[in-house]
Amino acid sequence: MPKKHEHDEEPAFERAKDLKAATERVGQIHEEMGVIDTEAGGEDLDETAQRSWDDLEAELKFREGEVRAFERAERLRASRERWSSTQFSPQNDPFADDPRTLSGRAVYDRSMAVVDSSMGGRHLRDDQKSQVQHVLRTQTGDTNGELVGRLLLATENPSYRSAFQKIAATQTPIFTPEESRAIEQVQLLKRAMSIGVDASGGFAVPVLIDPTIILTAQGSENDILRLARVETITNDTWRGLSSAGVSWSFKAEAAAAADNSPTIAQPEVPTRRADGFIPFSIEIGMDWPGFAEQMSMLLAEGYDELLADKLTTGTSGSNEPNGLVSSLDALTSPANIELTTAGVVGAVDIYGLWNELPQKYRRKATTAWLSSTDVQNTIRQLGTTDPNFTVDITQEAIPRLFGREYPMNDFMEDSPSGTGTQPLLAVGDFKGYLVAQRAGMTVEFIPQLFDVTNNRPTGQRGWFAWARVGAGVVDANAFRLLVNRSA
Repeated sequence: MPKKHEHDEEPAFERAKDLKAATERVGQIHEEMGVIDTEAGGEDLDETAQRSWDDLEAELKFREGEVRAFERAERLRASRERWSSTQFSPQNDPFADDPRTLSGRAVYDRSMAVVDSSMGGRHLRDDQKSQVQHVLRTQTGDTNGELVGRLLLATENPSYRSAFQKIAATQTPIFTPEESRAIEQVQLLKRAMSIGVDASGGFAVPVLIDPTIILTAQGSENDILRLARVETITNDTWRGLSSAGVSWSFKAEAAAAADNSPTIAQPEVPTRRADGFIPFSIEIGMDWPGFAEQMSMLLAEGYDELLADKLTTGTSGSNEPNGLVSSLDALTSPANIELTTAGVVGAVDIYGLWNELPQKYRRKATTAWLSSTDVQNTIRQLGTTDPNFTVDITQEAIPRLFGREYPMNDFMEDSPSGTGTQPLLAVGDFKGYLVAQRAGMTVEFIPQLFDVTNNRPTGQRGWFAWARVGAGVVDANAFRLLVNRSA
């Protein structure tokens, strides 16, 4: 390890003092806000108290951001010290051993070091690094983070990465002996651990550019994916437990307890094959960070758009994930809420839908509304007759309704003009909808694309990619759906 200079100790000492000061200030702010709240005695704050509250809330957000930044800097510093530098030396090379033979602890430590290093995770955003680290730490019946760690070490090995670059851009790649061994190691690992899709052929996408592992809510334009509960799994089906909860009650002294045992459900979410063809005519850079960034973006764009569609309207009968809206539309319990007047979305329907959602779900921070732009515009125009709504078209969308987020989804139905059964507006706690992504995407290189009319080459190449993903409602009572009236 390089020898530390004496002057290196001072910045570390100062960083520790800054972190301690920021943490202490966060605690003080909480205490001051508690005093204001107590003095208000449950009443609305007066003007002076409200101004103090707003100032404290703004400072709290800033100080909490400082604490997170200090803590992340400390984690990175510790990681760099543990591995001497981000350019791994022969003595601590995380790829020096076969990942199939490493202990679980060694797999975790080496994987985390690769994620934090400039060699592996340089192209990743902070939220993507956090997502990978979360998966590596997860050990459940559906997700084995250790398996993902072994796959990460195999696919992020420099020999496999260089081979993958050749595979992705060259019709007849010539591999070095090290690259050939790395390819064989990945194939054996996938076969032994059943990570990734079941189809034969193709090459495993390196974990740190694989959208089934690194795609996060912050990196997605898909509001359902952003709001839903997302699980990265290492088997074909997510299996869980759900319950409406235990019913508590009061009893007299020494009275026998009631039978409050809950009804336990065991929801399952099977994964379905998703595939896509990605044509490209760009010059692939040969430096790994540049290549990784381009490849990651191309793989994720079409995959994310497909999910935006199918997580709304998909049906398992068509070998698709069960979409949120299509699943709610098929429910009989709780029953869908019909419009008061066929073809007319009125204020009374919005109030009624919100009232039908159980109170415990109305209180959730993850509760949101969802409809097409056209239906949202119809609701916006209710402001001409009801002052609680708005006709303000300077806003891109209605940002909130009843204090809950209201994104738009144009895979949903537009406002109807007559009778029908179209699902129009959903509201609920989106954590009651689960998306299960099976870890591992695979690609095959298509060396030449041809024009569909004259069969002549276009000068483009392409990747055929496939993965497995499933989705389903795991708590039906968490949602309510407004539909058109059929008569």
